[in-house]
Amino acid sequence: MLAQSMKAIALLLALVMPTSAATLLPQWKVADSNLASYFATRTAELSKNCLGEATSAEDWKQRAPVLRTQLAEMLGLSPLPARGDLKATVTGRLDHDEFTVEKLHFQSRPQLYVTANIYIPKRLTGPAPTVLYVCGHSPVITNGVSYGTKAAYQHHGIWFARNGYICMIVDTLESGEILGQHHGTHNQNMWWWNSRGYTPAGVETWNGMRALDYLSTRPEVDTNRFAVTGRSGGGAQSWHITAMDERIKCAAPVAGITDLENHVVDGAVEGHCDCMYFVNTHRWDFPQLAALAAPRPLLFCNTDVDSIFPLDGVVRTHAKIRDVYEAIGVKENLGLVITPGPHKDTQELQVPVMRWFNQHLRKTNTLIENAAVKLFAPQALKVFSELPSDSINSNIHFSFVEAAKLPVPATKAEWIAQKNAALKTLSEKSFGAWRGSNALLERQGTDHAGRIVYSVRTGQGAPHSLLVDLPKNPKALTLIVGLSPSANTQRSRRLLSDSAVVRLDFPRLRTNDAPADVKKEIQLRRRFMLLGETIDSHRVGDMVQVIAALRSAKEFSKLPLRIEAEGDMAVNALYASLFTPVDELVLTRLPNSHMNGPDYLNVLRVTEMPRALAMASERSHVELREANQSDWAEPMEIAKKFGWEKHLRINESQAAGPR
Repeated sequence: MLAQSMKAIALLLALVMPTSAATLLPQWKVADSNLASYFATRTAELSKNCLGEATSAEDWKQRAPVLRTQLAEMLGLSPLPARGDLKATVTGRLDHDEFTVEKLHFQSRPQLYVTANIYIPKRLTGPAPTVLYVCGHSPVITNGVSYGTKAAYQHHGIWFARNGYICMIVDTLESGEILGQHHGTHNQNMWWWNSRGYTPAGVETWNGMRALDYLSTRPEVDTNRFAVTGRSGGGAQSWHITAMDERIKCAAPVAGITDLENHVVDGAVEGHCDCMYFVNTHRWDFPQLAALAAPRPLLFCNTDVDSIFPLDGVVRTHAKIRDVYEAIGVKENLGLVITPGPHKDTQELQVPVMRWFNQHLRKTNTLIENAAVKLFAPQALKVFSELPSDSINSNIHFSFVEAAKLPVPATKAEWIAQKNAALKTLSEKSFGAWRGSNALLERQGTDHAGRIVYSVRTGQGAPHSLLVDLPKNPKALTLIVGLSPSANTQRSRRLLSDSAVVRLDFPRLRTNDAPADVKKEIQLRRRFMLLGETIDSHRVGDMVQVIAALRSAKEFSKLPLRIEAEGDMAVNALYASLFTPVDELVLTRLPNSHMNGPDYLNVLRVTEMPRALAMASERSHVELREANQSDWAEPMEIAKKFGWEKHLRINESQAAGPR
């Protein structure tokens, strides 16, 4: 009866509260109908596959470590970094009648500095319950000097200390005293973060875990009564830290989670920076993150008109987690608090958090009297008088997740083992979102220029119209991908004498009928990552399936296949050739690295462009045009070493057709 009543309440909240994402976020909707349909379909698939049914506590005990391992990988924490010397240093203290504030820094990794304040109640009689407070996006910067987000959230530390808790407030990477970066894909054009499998959420999670390491050295701290909370960005990091570190015994994230439907379909992703997200390699929906709190006490907190964490998605997420808590027999450990208001730090949200911690960590329901107030000037809470010269905070994205180390193999057997391992990992970690090929090629007629028009819809869900110049007795099939109109026309004329020429165009991500909106296109690209892919891994999948469809057609089935592409599309053609037979590749201005070429999830943890070229040239003839020899020394060395150097040409004259 209780479960039915809770479900009825959740349904009522979803129906009557003025929090429909459709009404709150209309400007974030996807204008292109085909793209909107794709996002909705894939989101529904991931939501349907989310969690499944937990049947018992023992079942969940077996499943949770598997999910935690996947999450660690998606946060860039697999393997976990070494837990080296924290080099924790207290730089000053503030004294208040009821508590002391310590100003300190530690290094979560060598030269990765974390600044924090610890609020310690006076008159403690023994080790106290301890709250890790992780901050949201509230920078405090005056005249170019950052005082850290801990200054903005000091009232939480003060309040917890006045109520008998030790509270450590940890600065964020982006808005700490040393300024880092949360917005790599959001507005900095750092798409290689996807390729590296990097997210600042991983850094924030690791910093939180190392904060617990430090707190565990303090005699005032009861290490069996750790709690975590924070709001907005701090709410999101509360989820990640709780999921990754079982030392957290009680959690109360505030306004830090909703589901994929809100993020991808409704567009809430546009209101968030990269620190909110893991790299979704395993194609999760967010209830899988939240479920990793189970069976520990967990309180969902949200306001009813929060535009970036809409209530309908919060209620859906809570409902799925409730099923887990009920199945494992700890339904009393899950709570939901919805208060009136927008996305704001309100007392109505703060009080339930304190009551939740009191109930589960202190076994009391003592009346809470004091409001959370700020007492100190930001300058008083500053840790550093001078910033350390060896800090790597601003560039941690270059080193936090290690890129693949690819020594040139000494033997053919080593080469085969390396290649097979790379292809297997790429298929799982970079292109794992591909769906089975069911592409069908249908002849539609001819266009005004006499070209044959074919239609094809791939398993990726993207419809394509192919224009084909088909001579009477073609000797080859040439697929031209993403060339400029002038280059397209020029190459078509050159090839028409003996080759069937197929044009495959990938249009820009359309946002509306107006000229291209770069900011909107960025947000559309970010949606793909949340679905476990990228726009370019999606294009590679489309290319593989279009090739399969062409091969299945009688008029093309026996013709050798050549692909011509340039720039980023040359990279997509290169990777497509790793997964489907291609006789020849002609690639113009091929980028020499995924740091400046197309992004595929985790690809830099597996391979790099020169090694991909080496793999492609073993099975296909490859000609690089407008390329620097020095960029491609490694694939030339490998090709020569293992006997296919004639397959790889750089900056040679144009070939007549497939060999």
